[in-house]
Amino acid sequence: MKNIVVALDFSQITPAIITQAETLVLAFNSKLWLIHIAEPDPDFVGFKTGPQPKRDRWAQEFRREHQQIQDLAEELRQKGLDTVALLTQGSTVETILAEAKKLAADLIIIGSHGRSGIEKFFVGSVSEGILHGAHCPVLVIPASWRSPETLEN
Repeated sequence: MKNIVVALDFSQITPAIITQAETLVLAFNSKLWLIHIAEPDPDFVGFKTGPQPKRDRWAQEFRREHQQIQDLAEELRQKGLDTVALLTQGSTVETILAEAKKLAADLIIIGSHGRSGIEKFFVGSVSEGILHGAHCPVLVIPASWRSPETLEN
């Protein structure tokens, strides 16, 4: 297993996803690709962008997400893991699948938020979309999962 792609949304499940990724990367001596999908730039896709303060907030959020994924990658590199951070824009499921294919992923790791009912109907499930469209195995970390180390503390 040469390439492991980890899709992150920086939610509460992110630490559990990273814990599993670290374990697998160390076990298989893999390269770790962290990917975060940001909302598309409204100017680029032709949406009405609104007033400048709104656009400034969007740009500030994009910079914050970029810094967050870079910091996480650096933290993992300091632990000895070969890690690359990617921040890209687009439709979440399609972009993750395209990047995973481009990177020749042997495994995709994602989290599941456990949405159900009406929310899942309207919002959809990213993990479900990845499972159905992936070219490689997918490891889904449920929102309720806690590492054994966490349970001991």
